[in-house]
Amino acid sequence: MKRKVYFVSDHTGLTVEAIGKALLSQFPDLDYQTVLVPFVDDLKKVEELARKIALETPQPVVFSSLVNGELRAALQHSGVRCFDFFETYTAPLESALGVHSAPRLGKHHGIGDPGSYHNRMHAVHFAVDNDDGTVTRHYGESDLILIGVSRSGKTPTCLYLGLQYGVRAANYPLTDDDFDLADAGEVLPDALRAYRGKLVGLRIEPDQLQRIRAERRPNSRYASLEQCRHETDLADALYRRFDIPVLDVTAMSIEEIAARLVQRLK
Repeated sequence: MKRKVYFVSDHTGLTVEAIGKALLSQFPDLDYQTVLVPFVDDLKKVEELARKIALETPQPVVFSSLVNGELRAALQHSGVRCFDFFETYTAPLESALGVHSAPRLGKHHGIGDPGSYHNRMHAVHFAVDNDDGTVTRHYGESDLILIGVSRSGKTPTCLYLGLQYGVRAANYPLTDDDFDLADAGEVLPDALRAYRGKLVGLRIEPDQLQRIRAERRPNSRYASLEQCRHETDLADALYRRFDIPVLDVTAMSIEEIAARLVQRLK
């Protein structure tokens, strides 16, 4: 049977979900379903959740990041199988740092540094305004320009780079016209020519590209394996011709793609 895994938090739950999923990834044979339960911020909600979990078979696993000590104790003593990150790490950290913690709800995902927050929001708007090559006049303001064939992950990566890291990322889709231009005059498209130092090419295996495109346009020429091979071969040739740095995203999540690009940007 599929095992149910709960992520419980008295705020958004983003932290406990991210860490919990990282731990679960170490069990590739585990078949599980995740349930995010955010804003569990009073004793009644804890008790109702514990009663619900107690009725389920097989027994679910619970990852918790409850900051409130009373709520954390209530969940721990309810009989559910609970792994609490604050309970696990706070005391050892206090010992190592030589200072006492001052628990504060939602601290990690609050606005915190207003400058950083507004920078990230600006970067998200930049990604939206410079998506898919429709507007290219602001490329000079970008930190990074992703190029690649359609459905290689350019748009979600740019949005994630903006939201998570404050990176101003634009993206440009490679089309048959761009490939023809490169072949004829061995030049990049006009929009990209002045920004070669900002370009990163995303490459993807044609089989994976075909699966992604088939979800959007099944039984179309666009999603055919032949077309996917044709486009990825031309993109790879363009990257080689103009010595464009390449990141193979075939087996990467958006989070991993973004992290590798940030590492590249230093």
